[in-house]
Amino acid sequence: MSNIILHGFWRSSAAYRVRIALNLKGIDYSQQNYVLGAGEHKTADYKAKNPQGLVPALEVDGKIISQSLSIIEYLDHIEPDNRLLPLDPDERVRVQSIAYSIACEIHPLNNLRVLKYLKGPLQLDEEAVNIWYRHWVAEEFSALEKKLSSENETGNFCHGDKPGFADTFLIPQIYNANRFECDLSKYPKLLRINEVCLELDAFKNAVPEKQPDAL
Repeated sequence: MSNIILHGFWRSSAAYRVRIALNLKGIDYSQQNYVLGAGEHKTADYKAKNPQGLVPALEVDGKIISQSLSIIEYLDHIEPDNRLLPLDPDERVRVQSIAYSIACEIHPLNNLRVLKYLKGPLQLDEEAVNIWYRHWVAEEFSALEKKLSSENETGNFCHGDKPGFADTFLIPQIYNANRFECDLSKYPKLLRINEVCLELDAFKNAVPEKQPDAL
């Protein structure tokens, strides 16, 4: 197996996704973590690896793959067994639509650098920023709850009875929503999937508090 290093931060939800995916695939990896608050991800050394200066990035035999969506899809290529994305095109697009709704509709608006900008240059207070955060979670979680509750393809997990690509995105987002004290009582299907996932070692071992750089 290749030498794999995950460049990340313990509380980054995007890095959290990748940890879950690596664990589900049974891929061994080491971690190189950065203190985002101290700007360690903006150093010249790290930006030489990843010019965006963002985490996560996956280093495979010296090659860098950035962006969690690309990283997780790449894992199915380097380790075809125990696939995260279905091969069937109809199943695959359903799983991708669930994951992308989180990665594209919630995460960018509630990213750490966005929240810092709201507090900094825009001078919003803590409560206003929290209202912003909860709004975007509620917007997408409401739609996702309806989708997963109404479609027969939903099982114990987002798609069927095996954890996969969509679950790697949902569970970190629920973790973040709990951090920001979002009211999740309206989303029983999402909470049930979260509960089932967190019974598995692949998810348990990926939680932020279990990472070597956790504060």
